[in-house]
Amino acid sequence: MGRMDAAELALLLTPEGLRLLDSLPPYDSKGDVVRIVSELRATGHSPELVAAVLTQARLRHRAEAKFGPFAARMLFTEAGLEQATRLSVAARHAERYRSASIRRVADLGCGIGADALAMAALDLEVFAVERDESTAAIAAYNLAPWEGVTVQHGSAEDADLGGADAAWLDPARRSERGRLRDPADWSPSLHFAFGLAERMPVGVKLGPGIDRELIPEEAEAQWVSVDREVVELGLWFGPLARPGIRRAALVITAAGATELTGEHDSEDAELGTLGEYLYEPDGAVIRARLIGDLARTIGGRMLSEGIAYVTADTSVDTPFATRFRIIEQLPLDERTLKKALRERGIGRLEIKKRGVDIDPAEFRKRLAPRGDGSATLVLTRVAERRVALLVERAPGIAS
Repeated sequence: MGRMDAAELALLLTPEGLRLLDSLPPYDSKGDVVRIVSELRATGHSPELVAAVLTQARLRHRAEAKFGPFAARMLFTEAGLEQATRLSVAARHAERYRSASIRRVADLGCGIGADALAMAALDLEVFAVERDESTAAIAAYNLAPWEGVTVQHGSAEDADLGGADAAWLDPARRSERGRLRDPADWSPSLHFAFGLAERMPVGVKLGPGIDRELIPEEAEAQWVSVDREVVELGLWFGPLARPGIRRAALVITAAGATELTGEHDSEDAELGTLGEYLYEPDGAVIRARLIGDLARTIGGRMLSEGIAYVTADTSVDTPFATRFRIIEQLPLDERTLKKALRERGIGRLEIKKRGVDIDPAEFRKRLAPRGDGSATLVLTRVAERRVALLVERAPGIAS
């Protein structure tokens, strides 16, 4: 599921199909779809065309989160939209190439064209290649406004890179059967991508949870989070990698973008006693293994060996962690916690956990919180002892 067949695409890419799509009102997930279908059918449009344009209207609505106003003139597939880079992140990819004085980029496995669009917007020339024929046609449509972009249907492995100064790869990690676990099965494979990096400047977009043992020593590895969700790992080679940086956590929120960098994985901060505040590092900081550096910048210490929580005695604004004020430390005991929640009238309860084998959703049901109050319960370990921390979010730039 998620691919578009050639017949559906042929219907869309007609003057009638595009006019009908652009004439639709803004998509409403709660709207009367049956009524809309009946009205469009009554004006003489075929069932196949009506289904195709309504699917695109739904995808355009979903795509606004990634592409903003650009989504209103683009075409999508389900799979293409899912894997597409957010425009705010793609713009940073493109800036890497421009800063390295690269003029022509081969986008190998371009999908629906998100990264190529950002590169073209910075006046880079782009040679985009896509293996799936329908997706290549959609990329060509999406990239048509930029003269410096060409799109070719074909495989990354067979592409002629003679005129390219550098390459960008976003390997397809799904098939019709689902997610592909083995990097050798990706399209193109990770072996191909890393081999290309030995010949020219290369950037590779990967899933943030990739086995870190696969990351080459010479690459700069940058984990990116958007609104507290880790969305990708970018590997950068040659002049695209910044000198002295091998680990980076880029955190993008509505307040802007900030970055924590290091020459290597940082050593954890020392273990210490529980302070007044608890800091939950952003997922990109955790993935980049820069928790120790973060802890030291806020005067913090680790709660327990291997637990990605930091505690401190002072409240420090940081974009790299969510901050909580600790109300009370309690034993991780269901009966004790039920009583504590009941005494405080807490009915809205958020549960977080690290280092303990507990299902938060199931545990919340057993606690059966009731009342008008709200709080967060953190289930974790302090010096290897299982505890429950009743906390409240502290206002700040990352909370």
